Amino acid sequence: MAAIRFAAAILICCLLPAAVLSYGFPAALKLERVIPANHEMELSQLKARDEARHGRLLQSLGGVIDFPVDGTFDPFVVGLYYTKLRLGTPPRDFYVQVDTGSDVLWVSCASCNGCPQTSGLQIQLNFFDPGSSVTASPISCSDQRCSWGIQSSDSGCSVQNNLCAYTFQYGDGSGTSGFYVSDVLQFDMIVGSSLVPNSTAPVVFGCSTSQTGDLVKSDRAVDGIFGFGQQGMSVISQLASQGIAPRVFSHCLKGENGGGGILVLGEIVEPNMVFTPLVPSQPHYNVNLLSISVNGQALPINPSVFSTSNGQGTIIDTGTTLAYLSEAAYVPFVEAITNAVSQSVRPVVSKGNQCYVITTSVGDIFPPVSLNFAGGASMFLNPQDYLIQQNNVGGTAVWCIGFQRIQNQGITILGDLVLKDKIFVYDLVGQRIGWANYDCSTSVNVSATSSSGRSEYVNAGQFSENAAAPQKISLDIVGNTLMLLLMVINMFL
Repeated sequence: MAAIRFAAAILICCLLPAAVLSYGFPAALKLERVIPANHEMELSQLKARDEARHGRLLQSLGGVIDFPVDGTFDPFVVGLYYTKLRLGTPPRDFYVQVDTGSDVLWVSCASCNGCPQTSGLQIQLNFFDPGSSVTASPISCSDQRCSWGIQSSDSGCSVQNNLCAYTFQYGDGSGTSGFYVSDVLQFDMIVGSSLVPNSTAPVVFGCSTSQTGDLVKSDRAVDGIFGFGQQGMSVISQLASQGIAPRVFSHCLKGENGGGGILVLGEIVEPNMVFTPLVPSQPHYNVNLLSISVNGQALPINPSVFSTSNGQGTIIDTGTTLAYLSEAAYVPFVEAITNAVSQSVRPVVSKGNQCYVITTSVGDIFPPVSLNFAGGASMFLNPQDYLIQQNNVGGTAVWCIGFQRIQNQGITILGDLVLKDKIFVYDLVGQRIGWANYDCSTSVNVSATSSSGRSEYVNAGQFSENAAAPQKISLDIVGNTLMLLLMVINMFL
């Protein structure tokens, strides 16, 4: 009911001009029609006005945007997490990989050459056609929004057609190029205990005309990549600048039982969260890793191995499947694990990876590991957070170290293998990242700052069967309220 009263109050403000005040109270009200008396008004005009008003409503509601998550960390199954976005008018579905290691959202364009047509993930691939969306418009070189990408080297100018273009190269050697367009992103927003469906906001994203490397392989092909970086071209930055979403997002990636998880624009609240500062002025989500402990014992690794400088440092990246250590950290890490289990397993080397043949549960044999960060925050890893099961035959299983060696580079990358089964919060205002071990198959509480400045809590995620799903607020309520108000006003005219 509160939502209906709020909507009605906004509508009245739209219908009424400023009142003449006397002693702080309205002395006289002059009512004017907002719709012509002959009711001759194009549907497109009504829709455009409603969409503008809905945008103002979204800015004042201070809700949480909730995205579905599918996929898994397991490289033998999928090896990535992805979500579904609705873009354009009419909206079309696009499946995009969740990637905190890049900034830009892009999807395959209708004019894309060599892009995959089918996917082994059993999803329907789509191609974005700017000409088929009535709300789409290309971004020109002179458009101020093109400068968002130029500042971070994510865009350039095409001299031939004056379009704001981009070219990306990813760490795995794959790449994409194309041009930027502006169109509406359709999403569901959670406000209090209610779900406001089919909300929209304009965003700038890439329309990919060329892809290379693993991006063209159909076995785990998706429609594009959803970059969650901090730069101006990222969707999180664009929505925050419009006052629609807070400058904080969170995820909880489920490891077992088919994967999936939770992805929200908002801060997941969990009592056991620990935080570490982000390293300032970095293109990625860099944090200061200080040491690694196995069985409570710090490994003999020089702290300078983890320092952030000249291309070195520790990066948190959902776009990476496994985890990576520099040579100086990898060798003592593997040696410590092997020494701790040598009496209970048979160590073997398979394709250059350290593996172990075991006949019992890994949780009963392998030691706990902790990654220790600045600010006193530690990330505690269970054996399944640093091991990958390669096969299981006749009760005998082969598990391998999931951390990989990076030679000649002082870089550490924490990918999905480590990030799964934990809540992660990226606080871009406070410039910090937090985490807590969590069962990502359950619902979460998310904090959203309302227009009054108060923190409100909503329940978000892929709602479990035993949790009450948010109640949908139908936009028909707004329309019916408007018609009722107009009928009442007409009686006095």
